[in-house]
Amino acid sequence: MYRFAPSPTGDMHIGNLRAALLNFICAKQAKKGFILRIEDTDKERNLEGKDKDIKELLTKFGITWDAFYIQSHNLKFHRNFASKLLQDGKAFCCFCSESELEAKKEEAKKLGKAYRYDGTCERLSDLEVLECQKPFVIRMKKPPHALNFTDEIKGELSFEPDDIDNFVIMRADKTPTYNFACAVDDMLMDVECVIRGEDHVSNTPKQDWIRECLGYDKKITYAHLPIILNEDGKKMSKRESDSSVKFLLDSGYLPEAIANYLVLLGNKTPVEIFTIDEAIEWFDIKNISKSPAKFDIKFLNYLNREHILRASDDRLESIFGKGRANLAKFYTQESSLVNEILGKIDKIYSKKDNFDKWQKEAVILRNEILKMEIPDDFAKFKSELMSKTSLKGKAFFMPLRLLLTGVDHGPELSELYLFIKDDIKEII
Repeated sequence: MYRFAPSPTGDMHIGNLRAALLNFICAKQAKKGFILRIEDTDKERNLEGKDKDIKELLTKFGITWDAFYIQSHNLKFHRNFASKLLQDGKAFCCFCSESELEAKKEEAKKLGKAYRYDGTCERLSDLEVLECQKPFVIRMKKPPHALNFTDEIKGELSFEPDDIDNFVIMRADKTPTYNFACAVDDMLMDVECVIRGEDHVSNTPKQDWIRECLGYDKKITYAHLPIILNEDGKKMSKRESDSSVKFLLDSGYLPEAIANYLVLLGNKTPVEIFTIDEAIEWFDIKNISKSPAKFDIKFLNYLNREHILRASDDRLESIFGKGRANLAKFYTQESSLVNEILGKIDKIYSKKDNFDKWQKEAVILRNEILKMEIPDDFAKFKSELMSKTSLKGKAFFMPLRLLLTGVDHGPELSELYLFIKDDIKEII
């Protein structure tokens, strides 16, 4: 099984979507199931309705799932497994208060040392634990040896016991921390491979250690995706508008183009323009670079234009309106974004009554167009109209352009005419 496990704490960013796409592609390649798991155990940060938003957004990108889980629904399993770790001596109760821990962190900072939990509560006797009435968290005991794993992108990685530390697995309110819930759920759901961002590299040995302590001996393979840099070469922040998938969609980028770009990002691919179904045929996670990839909005614009040109008439008509597929493709010479192209098409088909200084000429042209039989050829259309109105030069072309397009500049009318001639009387 493969899985995508977002938190319902905000709008999905492109790093999340990239992980979702690659997990989905690899699941399809391996003919394995794909799980969508909403990791909602951080109650304070959860936002109402975000799980629904996540589902709707993934559907727009053609990502489907074979099973859906809400992580908090597994709470009984998290508590049971935490109890087992306590009973087996693999974890311990920690009664240290936040203020006590903060003081120790400050002391380590003054000494210029990295803070590590000092094992105070690990040394408590069973009787001392039973008699203590203070709130407590549950911490893992450190592994007695280094933990290693092979990353499909980064290669061999090793972590010493101090890198793992006595990390908390259950909070004082008896809810699991991220690492514990994630480790247990991946075990319960028989997840075989996890593809996620490289900010999770340090979590991997902790999750492996939890499962090892629970007696789970099935190995999970990992691939940690390098970070995405902004155009300034810095790590792309979730606060940057371009990092929001919703922002990109609202700006007029097609899901097909965004998906194409995210699969292409930092990757060696046999072709530049492709669909997710096509990527399933050749994708290889090992071809992704270890180095961060820079987000290039200009290249995304190019891909968006290419996907508009490649799209079926049905797809384009669902976006731009019936019978307007070819017109939409025509306007890619001026714009790459759906919203901009849609704006130009809407101008053509909108009511036109303001022609500035060309008001008189526009009325004359409109009256003649409504009376004439519209020819297939623009040259013939122009010649007949000039003959009937006696208008020439700017006095002819400017009001005609305003009548046909609603704006005073744009593509050559002779080229545009082919796509609007059947609707000209409706347009003017």
